[in-house]
Amino acid sequence: MALPEKNTAWPPIHPAIRSDMDDWSAWFSANPDRLAYRYRNRGTRSYATGQAGQLQNRPSQYRGGLVGTVARWFWGQPTPLGEQRANLHMPLARDIARTSSDLLYSEPPALKAKAKATQKRLEDLMDLGMKRTLIASGETTAALGGSYLRIVWDEDVQPGPWISLVHADGAAPEFAHGDKLRAVTFWTVIACEGQRVVRHLERHEPGIILHGVYDGTEDNLGKPRDLTEFAATKHFLPYRELPIGKRLAVSYLPNTMFAPDWRDIPGGAGLGTSDYQGAETFLSAIDETYTSWMRDIRLAKSRIIVPAQFLSVTGPGMGGVWDDREAFSLLNVPPNSEQGITLNQFAIRHEEHRATVEDLVGKVIRNAGYSGNTFGDDSSGSAVTATEIKARTARSMSTRARKSELAATAIADIVEVLLMLEASAMFPGVTAVDVERPDVVFQDSVQDDIKTLAETANALRQAEAASTEALVELVHPDWDEKDQKAEVDRILKETGRLVEDPLTLGADRPVFDEQDDEEQPADDAESEDASTEE
Repeated sequence: MALPEKNTAWPPIHPAIRSDMDDWSAWFSANPDRLAYRYRNRGTRSYATGQAGQLQNRPSQYRGGLVGTVARWFWGQPTPLGEQRANLHMPLARDIARTSSDLLYSEPPALKAKAKATQKRLEDLMDLGMKRTLIASGETTAALGGSYLRIVWDEDVQPGPWISLVHADGAAPEFAHGDKLRAVTFWTVIACEGQRVVRHLERHEPGIILHGVYDGTEDNLGKPRDLTEFAATKHFLPYRELPIGKRLAVSYLPNTMFAPDWRDIPGGAGLGTSDYQGAETFLSAIDETYTSWMRDIRLAKSRIIVPAQFLSVTGPGMGGVWDDREAFSLLNVPPNSEQGITLNQFAIRHEEHRATVEDLVGKVIRNAGYSGNTFGDDSSGSAVTATEIKARTARSMSTRARKSELAATAIADIVEVLLMLEASAMFPGVTAVDVERPDVVFQDSVQDDIKTLAETANALRQAEAASTEALVELVHPDWDEKDQKAEVDRILKETGRLVEDPLTLGADRPVFDEQDDEEQPADDAESEDASTEE
């Protein structure tokens, strides 16, 4: 295939998928303005290309029935005329995405290879930027349902290729057999002036990368333009064949195995789904509850209701005043009334609001597949072992295990293709290594402190229930097999329990009598003399 034809409707994504991703993107941004814009202009223009401050009320928001109900989300409610918007936002969605990334990549996965040179290259790859890329992909994957890892290169930035991140809402993928990525088209807006939108398209097919620029509108791709007309695309080639066979220079990292809400949409099931899917109404309710809570605080200011005749007269035409201007409220009552000074204090329903927020937050967290303890602080104040932490966060650990299985495949795919490119003639300045598909090993996100591990190892040693190898592996789980074996040898040598090889000790060497040992040098000398005379 090739790039799209001119005047193609854009983006080429099912409206339901696009709408969901726009919702998730707004929640992920943790920006109240973006949330208000999204829900007040839902189904129309996007926040990215819309004009700033276009937060307007729509007639449907005041209607009854289904249309009014859908339009009256908390963040889509119109602001009454003459009032300032006082809506508060709790960035729980951003916190969920960050926590998901921390569970997976706070300790980056280790890439393992058999060849020493390849292993060194994989370690350099992680240290030179891939760790940051994976941390960022962990957040966007949890928020948008997936992310893409692609290979890029730019000699003006650094020699050789590296792996970059593309968000799921900027790509149009094509899947084969449900979840196998066959091709994908990325797009980037490089110019936006009023109704005009200029996009750069990058299409990945097996062994091929295509680039193009289109000048159109927000919902239409428009006509093709030359790549050299724009500074952002002048270095790209329209067509580039890569020495990677039928492989793609991109891999897709889904958040879940499939998307239940899109399983009846062609090509939608393999995208995966966001951690927010199904919890948008609860996220909105949390913000509404916090706004109501702060409204109680705002309205509960102490008030002293004072009759007008109690005010101090400051002079003709100057009116009257009360000494405490911050607290008083004027009440115009007849002078002959019996009403005097009245104190008023509205109640702050803090316990009701707190309980409501905690219940809603728990529902959102469980919907995302995490345990509440993952997001809360331990108030007990006592030391907690890794076993206890894992027990309290069992649901989070299960979700982490599922996500790590999906991530490991995508990471191994893209790293293997990167090694294939480096081993080709495309990058002569890069040292080529043996091409291997690496093993992606995720680290244990919760570990006991060294004192607890040492006490456990000592108990196992005294009970004669573990070998030295097992104890070293227990205390140093982050070491590789070679380092663990070297440590075992050092321990055995220091404790005098290292048994040398019998051949090294000379146990199998022939034994000679002392007479033979003494006469052997003379025989050797006579043999040397004889050979010299000959």
